[in-house]
Amino acid sequence: MKRHHWLPAKFAFALAALPLLTVTASAQIAVSANDNKAVLVNGANVVPDNPAADTVTIIDMNVKPPKVIGEVKAPTSVVGPPQSVAISRDESFALVTGAIKVDPADPKKTTADNRVSVIDLKAKPPAVIATVEAGAAPSGLSINTAGTLALVANRNDGTVSIFTIANKTLTAAGKVDFGNPKSGPSHVAFMPDGKMALVTRDGDHRISVLSVDGNKVEDTKKYMVAGFRPYSISISPKGTLAVLSNQGGGQGDTDLLSVIDLKVNPPRIVDTIAVEQIPEGVTMSPDGNYVAAIMQNGSNKSSSHPNYHKGSVLSVFRINGTKLTLAAKAEFGGWGQGVVWSKDGKTLLAQSMADKAIDVFLFDGKVLKKTGNIKVNGGAAGIRTALD
Repeated sequence: MKRHHWLPAKFAFALAALPLLTVTASAQIAVSANDNKAVLVNGANVVPDNPAADTVTIIDMNVKPPKVIGEVKAPTSVVGPPQSVAISRDESFALVTGAIKVDPADPKKTTADNRVSVIDLKAKPPAVIATVEAGAAPSGLSINTAGTLALVANRNDGTVSIFTIANKTLTAAGKVDFGNPKSGPSHVAFMPDGKMALVTRDGDHRISVLSVDGNKVEDTKKYMVAGFRPYSISISPKGTLAVLSNQGGGQGDTDLLSVIDLKVNPPRIVDTIAVEQIPEGVTMSPDGNYVAAIMQNGSNKSSSHPNYHKGSVLSVFRINGTKLTLAAKAEFGGWGQGVVWSKDGKTLLAQSMADKAIDVFLFDGKVLKKTGNIKVNGGAAGIRTALD
């Protein structure tokens, strides 16, 4: 699960000494948010002494093996779903949330942040060009297909922030307030046509339906109830179904993925399947035929815990209508977070927060094969591509 924070920082973020980014029309960019404020010590999530600045790593997935092509410093957080990054469809800019920062009054504690960084991916080198304020603990966020609107789930105040977008400039356009500060909005995902969005709420176990009409975003008051603590969510490219993770109680119990039928009105939960402990990221394949999910599988617990396992689990499920069938499974690094697909559906990147790394897997429809490892400067906490 996610927790933690960042030292107060000026809004000018230095660039790391990495190769300059050149984005071409044929490229596919993945952006990883890396948190340096949280480390595991015998199963406990703690703030290290004098943590380094958080970083954002830019990865070219159009080459084999995928490689790092840029890095900037910006506030990030392992608190909240690993969908704390959003990339515009034209890959010209990315948004990254910073949910938590180190408490100025106590460097061993954390407190809610409210910052969203705007990163220009076309700049040479890439750069943070603006920082905007959302609500308390901004976490999962998404940009609509048209690139004109962004929605940000604010976990600590029960709201979703609305931003209009023009020329890579975000302008605050209000909030959706669920009327319950403890509802825990975790992630928000647009339908492909941009007319509806779904919001997971891990505080009161609901998935809310928002209506979107231009810049007007409203709570329809319709909601679904899947499992305990709905968290990450991914919508199929055709907008026919969604898959979400339910984090459960973190006690070592079997947890759940749920399927939403989006062809009916209102949408409803139609299937739920059991998976390993603490499912984090879920992401649809670009063709909508598969969904990848990462389960922490007890890798974030003390080694003496009866449900401890050394590694996380990456599973790929085949989608048959509204049913999920396991297609392949692999174990990888500890404290797993987010996962993304290459546009051809053959390569996956899976984040390990504990290892400060991203494992590279090849998928042939039947088998997941680990083929590489990308080290990042911080705990790999959130990741997206423009196709997610």
